[in-house]
Amino acid sequence: MTTILVVDDEPQIRRALRTSLEAHGYTVQTAGTGEEAVVAAAEASPDLMFLDLGLPDLDGTEVIKRVRSFSEVPVIVLSVRDRQADKVAALDAGADDYVAKPFGMEEVLARMRAQLRRAQPEETGPAVLRFGDLQVDLARRLVTLAGTPVHLTKTEYALLEAFVTNAGKLLTHQWLLRKVWGRGYGEESQYLRVYVRALRRKLGDRAAAPELILTEPGVGYRWIAERSEPPN
Repeated sequence: MTTILVVDDEPQIRRALRTSLEAHGYTVQTAGTGEEAVVAAAEASPDLMFLDLGLPDLDGTEVIKRVRSFSEVPVIVLSVRDRQADKVAALDAGADDYVAKPFGMEEVLARMRAQLRRAQPEETGPAVLRFGDLQVDLARRLVTLAGTPVHLTKTEYALLEAFVTNAGKLLTHQWLLRKVWGRGYGEESQYLRVYVRALRRKLGDRAAAPELILTEPGVGYRWIAERSEPPN
């Protein structure tokens, strides 16, 4: 059984999430404080955690940091805070996704399923990732679109690799800059936008109607394309 830990100081939200999740076949544990959340994450080893930031004892960002010291459990923040600074702080602390309250249950369930898929271990990591007509050969560092090679610069390829190996995850500007350019970077969001624009152009993606790279305004980007099965 898949176990979900719901952390929120509002009993009605805990009840609503428990009812919906159990109706979909999940086992649910709940916590109303940050300290309870950290203990539950350590003792119950949940498969995913929903976390409110406005807890009575610890800020949710601090909870994420403590949990990340011993666990890689996917964490989806559910919070009334919708400022960009709050989203970035939670994601940089180690959260995997962020949904602002009030939220629709179907969206929450979809985000949860995406994170659970990402967290499933594979016996061997796939050497080739396919997203419709786009194919990324990680071993040979080759990219093709509808069978035609796509010529990327070293930086463009590193950016694409960061996206496709973290599909579905909200990646902050700071995380991407440090992942692709190095630890000395983190504030050059305009620099990142230039490369994302170039990558979109070469992959035939459009910011106005994205099929590959979704912009999360002021926060970062998300690779939204679904993986395709290899041809028979």
